[in-house]
Amino acid sequence: MRPIFVLAGGCDLVMTAFLVAPVHATPASGFTAVQQWKGVYPPLKVNTDNDRSSDKSSKWDFKLMSKDTSDVYVTRNSIAVNGQSGWHSHPGPSLITVTVGTVTNYEGSDPACAPTRYSAGQGFLDSGDHAHLIRNESGAPAETVAVQFLQAGATRRVDEPKPTNCPNF
Repeated sequence: MRPIFVLAGGCDLVMTAFLVAPVHATPASGFTAVQQWKGVYPPLKVNTDNDRSSDKSSKWDFKLMSKDTSDVYVTRNSIAVNGQSGWHSHPGPSLITVTVGTVTNYEGSDPACAPTRYSAGQGFLDSGDHAHLIRNESGAPAETVAVQFLQAGATRRVDEPKPTNCPNF
């Protein structure tokens, strides 16, 4: 009887090795990120509400809150023609502004993984809770500036595997 248990245990071990095979990150290519500045902020509570202003027709308001200390990074990204960031995520939100050229953003959380293009002067939000990839498909150099809000001490970028629903870059 004992050999049967050893064989069964060995099969379980082999099957487990196949099920938890390592998932590999997708490396960036033609993508250079340079941290320009980093600021450390105490807990934030900003609430700009136009109800307090004299212009009651305006509906714009802005809220920014954190319960603990935050690291705020400003990073400049240069993306060569056909360059890309590699699939990655961030442990907090990023405001991304295209400063030169046009970039295409792919969201791993989008079932269709549809491309969204942004040109110089446009910006977009990366909520940081999923993998995304920024690619330069424009035929000319492109640059972005990202302002990232992270919990103090958190890693700024987390490399991720390519989502199965997205193109193979």
